This record gives sequence, C-alpha cells and structure tokens, in this order.
Amino acid sequence: MKILILYDTKYGNTEKVARKIGDSLTGEVRVLNVHEASLADLKSIDLLIVGSPTQGGKPTPLLQEFADNIPESLIRGVKAATFDTRISSKIVGIFGFAAGKLAGILKKKGALVISSEGFFVNNKNNSLKEGELERVINWAKDLLPQVI
Repeated sequence: MKILILYDTKYGNTEKVARKIGDSLTGEVRVLNVHEASLADLKSIDLLIVGSPTQGGKPTPLLQEFADNIPESLIRGVKAATFDTRISSKIVGIFGFAAGKLAGILKKKGALVISSEGFFVNNKNNSLKEGELERVINWAKDLLPQVI
C-alpha cells in the first residue's frame, strides 16, 4: 500500500502529528512537507493524508493552494483523510477547522474522504496536549481497515 502524508506546520505540532501517523502505518509511507511536495508525488497512491494547523478557521495558505491545484484526475477515487492541529476554543469553533476545509476540497475533486480529525494544542505554549500523540496513533491505525 502506498501512502502519502502531506502537511504544513507553523510551530512544529502538525509535523509531529504527521510523522507519528507515518510511524504508525505499514506499507510504503512517505511524509512530506508541502514545501517539498509536487503533484507528481500524488501518482499511484492508495491513501492520501493531509494535515494543517488551523489558522483563521482554514488550512495554511500554501497547503490550501496545493490542494486547490490538485487535478481531479490524480485523486479521483483515492481514499483520503485529513487532520489538523487546533486550540480548543469556542471562538475557533465558529470559523471551523482546517481538516474540514481540506476534506471539502478533496471531496470536490473526487477523493473518497474516510476520516477527518483534529488534534489539540495548548494555547499558552503551542505544544500538543497530553495524550494527543496516543490519539494520533489510534486514529492512524483505524484508517488502514478502511483502505484495504
């Protein structure tokens, strides 16, 4: 199984989550920062996982631009999952989260979005909250049966 995990990060938390997902999955797994990714990386994959920090209720501009520019022909019918890192706040909830926005973009292009998840960071020190990396592992492992 070929899996591509594509992410952008601001404080390093989304990268930590992306790498933990990659470590939790089996198969041919590539973890790429959107800065080093190209559309060619999307060819012949079985699962695409895309993650971003939530900024103003959206993914980072670079990751959103990359997702917007994916040709439908590259991901039509491909299983996909999205995740974000976010603070737990009612104000943030009003605007939405990056994972949902990314899932919407991928669905419009014909990807089969199987899961979308948010992982929480501490507002004060911008670190992942305790227990989140364990949630990441469980979420990642739950994805595989949906792809096979």
